[in-house]
Amino acid sequence: MAAERALRTAAPHQLLDAVRRVLTDQYAADSVELYLADYGLTVLQPVSVLPHTLQPVSVANSPAGRAFGAQEPYVETPPGDLVRVHLPVTVRGDRLGVLTVTLPGGEHADGCLGELAEIAEVLGHEIVVAERDTDLYLQARRRDRLTLAAEMQWQLLPGRSCARPEYELGAQLEPAYAVFGDNFDWSATADRLSLYVTNGMGEGIEASLLTNLAINALRNARRAGLPLADQAALADQAVYAHYRGRCYLSVLMLDIELATGRVRAVDAGSPRLLRLRRGVVERVPFDAQLPLGMFEETDYVAQEFAVEPGDRLVFVSDGVYDVASPGGETYGDAALARAIQSTRLLPAAEVPRAVLRELSGHRGRPVPDDDALVVCLDWRGREGQGKAEVRGCG
Repeated sequence: MAAERALRTAAPHQLLDAVRRVLTDQYAADSVELYLADYGLTVLQPVSVLPHTLQPVSVANSPAGRAFGAQEPYVETPPGDLVRVHLPVTVRGDRLGVLTVTLPGGEHADGCLGELAEIAEVLGHEIVVAERDTDLYLQARRRDRLTLAAEMQWQLLPGRSCARPEYELGAQLEPAYAVFGDNFDWSATADRLSLYVTNGMGEGIEASLLTNLAINALRNARRAGLPLADQAALADQAVYAHYRGRCYLSVLMLDIELATGRVRAVDAGSPRLLRLRRGVVERVPFDAQLPLGMFEETDYVAQEFAVEPGDRLVFVSDGVYDVASPGGETYGDAALARAIQSTRLLPAAEVPRAVLRELSGHRGRPVPDDDALVVCLDWRGREGQGKAEVRGCG
């Protein structure tokens, strides 16, 4: 309670100072540090105000990275009488970073581990709120400078992961610091999950402006309560009205009933969907419809299929499946299927980054020529959800 009160009354840029004071006074902490995951999900960046600085730590091979990846507290026992506790800082499944607390060892550390985990969770919520009023935490996530187009795209996103009893979501964009057109969006109510995966056209600022217009048009239609096909039609009109067919945007839109797993989908362009079900990876086919903004007043039709508990859905942009190796071989569905199989034991939040690492190996060079987007949805469903036949999608 003392930590929660201190965090809620602290200035937005002083959350770390507030939690540091409480943990020092109430838990005899020797040191307290906050690390936030960078945009590429490769390192945990320290939140610091000069002259206080620390080096970033690796997500892949560090104690803090272990806590971040497993989403469980990890206790490190360096030489001496102290222990170092690494605590995930996560908000509703969105993995923000790690709170590292150095404490006296023995029973003291064991007895307060649960309370420290709760404090890290409260800190995460306060960081999300504080980002409306300070740039400190956004700056701390940057290992490198973002391009302006990437700045616009990251600000448009809902998060990089999300969890509810019915599902888990994870997503990642590459190149993280120079992405310009691809995007994803999701929103949930008590009854439904809306998920959009977009594949932008063009490069740089123009691609980002196009995606911003389309995503906000889709959100405007969704928030007005329109059904999925009408959302697509409204966004199509908005994009065509501005670009008159010169630029357009591909999108795959899903609306999922949480109680039944029934899905309505609009496929307007190039993003693809693959499903892992009972160990088998297969592409979910749709009747292709025109991208948003290509022609005036396009009509869209929603198709239906169903997800079953245990299904994993993986969405990719053409910057994934069209990537060529140095020898000219495209990545394609077969390589994607192998990547999905090889990552089947990972949680949804870690799958996109793992698939993109495999893609980088196929490409043979670290910097891609095009945006690459991967979104992973693990469907658990609700108790009592039965199996349903796929309808209307091939």
